[in-house]
Amino acid sequence: MARTPVRRRRRGRRLPGDGVTWLVGAAVAATTLRRLAAHRWPLLLAAVATAAAVAAVAHRRLRRAREQQLHAARLRLALTGPGGLDRLAPDAFEYAVRDLPARDGCRARKVGGANDRSADVLVEDPTGRRWAVQSKHKQDPVGGRPVGVGVRYALAGTYRRSHGAHVAVVVTNGRFSREALEWGAEQGVLLVDRPALARWAGGGRPLW
Repeated sequence: MARTPVRRRRRGRRLPGDGVTWLVGAAVAATTLRRLAAHRWPLLLAAVATAAAVAAVAHRRLRRAREQQLHAARLRLALTGPGGLDRLAPDAFEYAVRDLPARDGCRARKVGGANDRSADVLVEDPTGRRWAVQSKHKQDPVGGRPVGVGVRYALAGTYRRSHGAHVAVVVTNGRFSREALEWGAEQGVLLVDRPALARWAGGGRPLW
């Protein structure tokens, strides 16, 4: 007597892992996608607003940089009169000494302050040379004491070693003593006195 084959039930495909968890996750994801689709316009508007804000900031910075370039190009400073170099505070005088080489196409930054190692301004000219500048502002530039040689020694000892500079410069709205002038010539330090500063600040030939 032939035996009737027994049919085995095919088991259903099981969901990976916990089926309930998978279904819940899929439902949440679908809901999230629907909500994002429903709110795509607010999201798009927010992205556009952010891009516009970034562009506005970049435009303001570019405009400010152009204004600074135009200001530097027409910078002319006098020694006397309102706003003249003689009336500046020592710190403001250092900023003026920084702005003049910047006007003449150099990169310049003010470094004067505590532990400045005798340099108030560092300048890099278009040829790549670095200049260490010390400024000496005189409240009484005509009748007061001249700039002496004592503090110049410190600059001579630091401008190469501490600042990597090729040239040392001392700028004053006053005058230098005879000893300072002789010392500057011997050491190769450029001394810019009141007449030379007046020509340079007034738009004359650059020092660099």
